[in-house]
Amino acid sequence: MGENPRTATEQQLAAVYDAFHAARASTTLVAQLYAEAMGDAYPHELEASSSCDWPLLGAVVSRLRLCPGGRLVDLGCGTGGAGLWLARALSVHLVGIDISPTAISLATRRSPAFVPPGQATFRVATMEATGLPDAQADGVVCVDALGFAPDQRSALREMRRVLRPGGRAVLTSGGRRTHLVAPPWSHRAAEVGMELESEEVRPDEPAMWRRLYRLWTEHEADLRRHLGDEQAENMLTEARTRSPALGNRHSVTVTLRRPDGTQASADDPGPTELHHVHKRQGETGRCRPVLPSSGLDPGVPRSP
Repeated sequence: MGENPRTATEQQLAAVYDAFHAARASTTLVAQLYAEAMGDAYPHELEASSSCDWPLLGAVVSRLRLCPGGRLVDLGCGTGGAGLWLARALSVHLVGIDISPTAISLATRRSPAFVPPGQATFRVATMEATGLPDAQADGVVCVDALGFAPDQRSALREMRRVLRPGGRAVLTSGGRRTHLVAPPWSHRAAEVGMELESEEVRPDEPAMWRRLYRLWTEHEADLRRHLGDEQAENMLTEARTRSPALGNRHSVTVTLRRPDGTQASADDPGPTELHHVHKRQGETGRCRPVLPSSGLDPGVPRSP
């Protein structure tokens, strides 16, 4: 399937994230601050600029329920750490999607440290239009990214489209405990043809962001020296503006399921990355059930 031309807004957003990822790839300081904020819950190998910790990885593994040889899509994959870790741990084939060419380049470079050649591939695309085929993914993961999608409903519809019937999407989401703005997840799932399978509170996540924001503020001079003034100022502004709201923050891990018995559209674009990765590994079958006849949203706290 050919790639869609980028809009001016998408080009601008990609440029913002390119600068973000390039700056963080040039230093270990940011990863060190995340590690200090998370303590022993920090999965060092991932080097993630997100709230992805060991408890979240465990929850994702449990909720996806993937079989070896399955197909996983990581939406908003960034530099690939979480998706690559899951691909290795679950012996599944991975396609990572991100709007930033720099992030995709970094993720591709990291891939050999996690999985054999051909088990993972990364492509530049948006969460709303991945370019992947209909109903071919066994699972989707989206960590701290949905809140940054310009059109979250379209991103959720895209998750449903790429999932096979019975497949699951596991994502993180943040909002308010009181004075709610976003509709409940049961409604958001239903309006895109998905089922809400679970919604689990992440009780330690707001406190992690509070510790991290404090560290960013305490290390302002180091951040400016290692990242440059623009990136450092973005982080410090985030810390100043979002810290006061953390006391009212409600963070959850959401599992959505595409119902059984729903069919792919007639214009399925046919084989693309998900097919090719599967074939390169020499797999001839996947473990899947026999079908009967039948993000402080917007945006989990993260720079930019």
